[in-house]
Amino acid sequence: MEPITAFYSHLSIPKKVVITTHQKPDGDAMGSSLGLYHFLIQLGHSVTVVAPTNWADFLKWMPGCDKVVDFEAKREQANKILNEAELLFCLDFNIMHRTKHMENVLLGLNCVKVLIDHHQQPQESAFTYGVSNTSKSSTCEMVFDLIINSGYADKINNDVASCLYVGVMTDTGSFRFPAASANVHRMIAFLKEKGINHTAIHENIYDSFLENRLRFIGFALLNRMEVFYEYNTAIMAITKNDLFRFRIKTGDTEGLVNYLLTIEGIRFGAIVIDRDEERKWSFRSKGAFDVNTFARLHFDGGGHFNAAGGSSKDPLEVTVRNFKNILKEYETQLQ
Repeated sequence: MEPITAFYSHLSIPKKVVITTHQKPDGDAMGSSLGLYHFLIQLGHSVTVVAPTNWADFLKWMPGCDKVVDFEAKREQANKILNEAELLFCLDFNIMHRTKHMENVLLGLNCVKVLIDHHQQPQESAFTYGVSNTSKSSTCEMVFDLIINSGYADKINNDVASCLYVGVMTDTGSFRFPAASANVHRMIAFLKEKGINHTAIHENIYDSFLENRLRFIGFALLNRMEVFYEYNTAIMAITKNDLFRFRIKTGDTEGLVNYLLTIEGIRFGAIVIDRDEERKWSFRSKGAFDVNTFARLHFDGGGHFNAAGGSSKDPLEVTVRNFKNILKEYETQLQ
C-alpha cells in the first residue's frame, strides 16, 4: 500500500468512483462517505456510494443519503456499479470482511483501491494507496485532512462540511473523548465558518428517535444489565425477543453500551445482541484497559483501544457465559 500522498495527483482526473464503508454504517462511516462524495463530484468524478447493508434512520437526513445504494437490498444494481468502478474508496474499516457479503466482490475488483481509516492493523495488501492513523478521531477528520492537504480547501461547501461534522461529533462522543484533539477543534471551527448548523445536526442525530427506543433502553437497563464490581465491569445481553418486543431497528441500539460506563468505578462495559446470523458484541472502556486486544483475542473482532466490537457464533447464553469466564483472566488489569 502506497501512502495516500502519492494518490493526490489522481484527484484531478475524472473517474468512475465508488465509495464504500463497513456494514451497518454509523455516523462516521456515512459522514465520511458522503463528505467525500460531495467533494469528488465537484472535481468532475462520477461517484456512487455503495453501503454493504442498510443504515439507521437518524442518518437519512444527510445530504446525498437518498442516493446511497444498499448492496444487500439492491445487489444486482450494486454489483454493476462496482464492476464498472475505476477507483474504489474504502472508508472507516481496516479489513475487507467488515463489508460482510461485499468482501469477495471488492477483493475481485480490478481497479485502484484507496483506504482511509483509523482502526488498528489494516489489511494493507488489499489496497493500492491508503492511510491508517489510529490517532485520528474519526475517518471524517481524515477525509478533511485529504481535502485540505491535497489543495482543495475551497471545495468544502456546506454539504461536505455538514457530513464531516457528523462523523467527528459521533466518534468523539460529542467531543468528550480523548481523540478530540486541538486539531479536531480547529477543524470544527473551519466547518462552522462554512456555515454548518451544528445544533440542527445534533438534533437530527440524537433527538429523532421513536418512543419505543426510549422504553427499550429503560427495559434493558432495568432487566438486562449485570454489574461485576469485583472486575469493575458491566454487561448487557439483549435477546431476539427484546428486539422484537420493542420493534428495534438498525441504529436503535447505538450508544447503549456507553450507559454502562456512566456507573461510578466501572472501567469496562460490554453489550451483546442476539442477531439472526451471530451474536454481536460491543466493548467500551475507560483508561488503560485495551478492548481492541480483548476483542481480537476472544471475539473475532477489533477496533480502537477504548472502543471495539466482536462477534460469536455461539448461542446467546453460551457467549455470555464464555465472556464471564474470560473476564476472570483480566481481574488485575481491571482494578
